[in-house]
Amino acid sequence: MTFFGNIIWFIFGGFIGGFSWFLTGCIWCITIIGIPIGLQCFKIAGLSFWPFNKKVIYIGSGLSIVVDIFWLLISGVPLAMMHAISGILLCITIIGIPFGKQSFKLARLALMPFGAQVVYKR
Repeated sequence: MTFFGNIIWFIFGGFIGGFSWFLTGCIWCITIIGIPIGLQCFKIAGLSFWPFNKKVIYIGSGLSIVVDIFWLLISGVPLAMMHAISGILLCITIIGIPFGKQSFKLARLALMPFGAQVVYKR
């Protein structure tokens, strides 16, 4: 079921979300200081392309909180708003609720991407 969920997700919005994360990562990688932030964006782009059967584990540290605040001010809010609006629109229909849940997962991750790890569910 997760395979079909990922395919439907990719066709109906996952490509746009993943591409926005990928584009954000490319912009961050232009500067040397932004390369670690860009690499995290690329990891999250993979999650945004295929979110089903994956979960996010938050492991915070002092440094990740500082980077999260820096991230939030520059790139986090637009990406979180994009995923939140997508989640609201998807949850309007009963069929779209599982997809809306994935959008809300990505919206939360857009606000605090550092100190987060993406793992496969078992």
